[in-house]
Amino acid sequence: MDSQVTAASVPDDGKAAFWSGAMSRTLVPVEVVPLSGRPFDGLLVSHRLGYVGISTLEADAARVSRTAALIAGAPRSEPRVGVGVQVAGRAVLEQDGRRVEVPEGGLVLYDTARPYSVDYPERFRTHLFHLPRRLLGVPERDLRLAAGAAVGPAEGCGSVLLPFLGTLAVSAHCYSAPVGDRLAGSVADLLSTLVAQLAVGRVADGRGGPNEHLVRRVREYVDRHLGDPELSPERIADAHHISVRYLHRLFEGEGVTVSRFIQRRRLEACARELGRRGRTAPTVSAVAQRWGFVNPTHFSRTFRAAYGVSPREWRALRTDEAG
Repeated sequence: MDSQVTAASVPDDGKAAFWSGAMSRTLVPVEVVPLSGRPFDGLLVSHRLGYVGISTLEADAARVSRTAALIAGAPRSEPRVGVGVQVAGRAVLEQDGRRVEVPEGGLVLYDTARPYSVDYPERFRTHLFHLPRRLLGVPERDLRLAAGAAVGPAEGCGSVLLPFLGTLAVSAHCYSAPVGDRLAGSVADLLSTLVAQLAVGRVADGRGGPNEHLVRRVREYVDRHLGDPELSPERIADAHHISVRYLHRLFEGEGVTVSRFIQRRRLEACARELGRRGRTAPTVSAVAQRWGFVNPTHFSRTFRAAYGVSPREWRALRTDEAG
C-alpha cells in the first residue's frame, strides 16, 4: 500500500521534528535540519515493492543526516543500501570522507550502515530506493568503494538504471505482489551491477589497494564457479597461477578466509534466490544444489548460522515482507 505524509498541517516550530520522525519511520533514523530560514514544508509518499522500499520525497531545502549515534541506537536494524534519484533540485552527499554533487537527472548510492549526510540546497524532489544490503550479494570492499558516488544518465549503466528506477517509482502501486517480487529482484541485480561498475572505476583510478586487481579477478572467478561443488582454494590458486599460500595472504586483507568467502558468496546467492517469489519457486534443495551445496542438511545448518533462520523461514519472511 501507498502511504503519504505531509507537514502542511503541522505548526511551523514542529515541522522539522515531524519530518525527521516521518523519514525515520519510513526509511532509516535520520535528523532533518531546514536550510531555507522559512517555514519548512514537505511531502513523503512511500510504497513497498517486494523487499524494496520506494519513497518519493518533495520538500524545502534541508540537510538530512544519519549520524553514528542514530546508527548505534538501532543495532538490530538490517543494513540497507540506498539510492537517490534526483528528479528536481540538487543534492550534495557526504559519506566516508567523499563529497559529491548530484545534479537533476542523476543518482547517488549510499550505505545506511555508515554515517552520511545529504544537503538539498533548494526545494527538491527525489526518489529514494532502500533494500537489504545482503541481497545485493556484493563484497563489503566493493560497497565501500562505491558508496558516495554519483552517476549521470549518460554514464555507464546509468543510462539503463535511471529510466528504470524513475518509471518504477511512479508506477510501483500498479503491480501485483508476484510482479513486484520480480521487479525487486531486477532492482537488486541492477544495483549490484552499479556497485561493481563504480568499484572497478575507483580501482582503475588508483583508489584501491595494490593487490586490488588480482583480488577482483579472484572474486569474479569465484562468482562464476559458485555452482561447482569442487571449487576450492587450490583450484582458484591454480587458475590464477599463484600459490595457495599467496592466495590466503591476499584474503587476509578481506578479513575472511578463502573458504569462508566462497561459502559466504554461495549463501548470499541462495538468500537472493529464496527471497524472490515467482509463480513456480524452486525447492530449497534445488537452490542449494544450484549454488554448490551438496548436502541439504549442511546447507540448512550453515544458512541458519549466517542468517538466524532456516532457508524455509527466510523464504516465508521475504514473502511476508512482499505482502
